[in-house]
Amino acid sequence: MSAFDIVVKFIQDSGMFIYISMTIMAIGLSIAIERWIVLSRTRSENRRLWDQMQPMLAHGKFKDVAQVASSSDAAVGKIVHNGLARMQSARRREDIDAAMEEGMMEIVPRLEKRTHYIATFANVITLVGLLGTIIGLIKGFTAVAAVDPAQKAEMLSASISIAMNNTAFALMVAIPFLLIHAFLQARTGEIVDSLEAAKISFLNTVQRIAAETSPAAR
Repeated sequence: MSAFDIVVKFIQDSGMFIYISMTIMAIGLSIAIERWIVLSRTRSENRRLWDQMQPMLAHGKFKDVAQVASSSDAAVGKIVHNGLARMQSARRREDIDAAMEEGMMEIVPRLEKRTHYIATFANVITLVGLLGTIIGLIKGFTAVAAVDPAQKAEMLSASISIAMNNTAFALMVAIPFLLIHAFLQARTGEIVDSLEAAKISFLNTVQRIAAETSPAAR
């Protein structure tokens, strides 16, 4: 019997609840893949744009930085653009920081979007698997109640084995889902930390250039 035949028999022997578990698995995997693509793209775009803007900031070329930031969809560009826009009306560090923090509040929820569903699916699929096992055991015990006593042990053993398929499948999906959820959370946290670091670097650079160009510094 081939591996494919084993999988098909496993599914067929598990009852209707295995199909619910497989549906949850498919939805969870699609969310995980979508989130991984979005976070990977966001990470690379932020890094590339920040590497482009940082030398301009260091030399005080704020107009060039604003042009680059406004023409990019990267998250770090949005934050820097907010900071530069606030600099037109306010020069205090607190005011610029507040404007950049406003940009962070828009970006972070988009980074965390749908990730929490994966952990929820891990819990739900475990419960669905347990429910399928319990229903399978009930059906098994009901079926052996009317058979010859000599066949009860064999039929009961087969029924229990089939019923446990639901829990086994649920755990095989739930454990990777929890690991995927932890990975995506860590990747999201890494991106948020890099944005915070870029924000602080921007504020420090602006403060340094303002101090160098102020009349008191001459």
